[in-house]
Amino acid sequence: MEYGICNLAVIPLRAEPSDRSEMVSQILFGEAFEIVEWKEKWVQITTAIDQYSGWIDRLHVTSLGHLAYKRLQQSPPPLTYRAVTQAWKIIDNTVIYLPAGSSLVFLEGTTSYIGNKRYEIIGEIGETDNLRNIAMSFLNSPYLWGGRTHWGIDCSGFTQAVFRLKGLQLKRDAWQQALEGREVESLLTSRFGDLTFFDNAEGRITHVGIILGGGEIIHASGRVKIEKIDSQGIYSEELKRYTHKLRTIRRYF
Repeated sequence: MEYGICNLAVIPLRAEPSDRSEMVSQILFGEAFEIVEWKEKWVQITTAIDQYSGWIDRLHVTSLGHLAYKRLQQSPPPLTYRAVTQAWKIIDNTVIYLPAGSSLVFLEGTTSYIGNKRYEIIGEIGETDNLRNIAMSFLNSPYLWGGRTHWGIDCSGFTQAVFRLKGLQLKRDAWQQALEGREVESLLTSRFGDLTFFDNAEGRITHVGIILGGGEIIHASGRVKIEKIDSQGIYSEELKRYTHKLRTIRRYF
């Protein structure tokens, strides 16, 4: 088995080996992956953090040795918590702007190492915040299918990102997240931090958000925003109608 690691701020992960294919997720700085298949321009991979599969551009692959890959799995690296953290790439005196949730791999002091390249981290390292503040930091981030950052995020990318910054790794898609945790009986017994899941007319789970309490939910739909929720689902004041039908509630902490 071959392995790789992301040494860019963000790499798009596509459903098919084509620039025109939809982006199903993103790989952030310092995240490792298994290499499944090589093509002329594309590489099929499976991510280490959530076992999500897709295709990335061959030019975006930085090789990672087997022992280094195992070390990262055994000792997860610290994450960046700010919306933007600067990494000074010492070899060419350039700066990479890292999104929240980037992995500071093989960190020594304030220096992260990827292969023979050193990245001096400018800003706080190892600082975190409470779950509410982390979630609120994403407010007004635009909805982006497959996105995982403050500059564009989808509903399950949002819940995954917020929970990961508090030390809990969720699966990537909403339907996968709905299989984790434990069921909450009803909205009345829910509490802050529970995840609510919503289905479509065919009964397929297609959306997820985070309970804030007081009849409110924060979720990514058009943008990350706070809306009202009741036993029927999410009610949009902007549209004057229900937009998502409540299916189930799950608890993880």
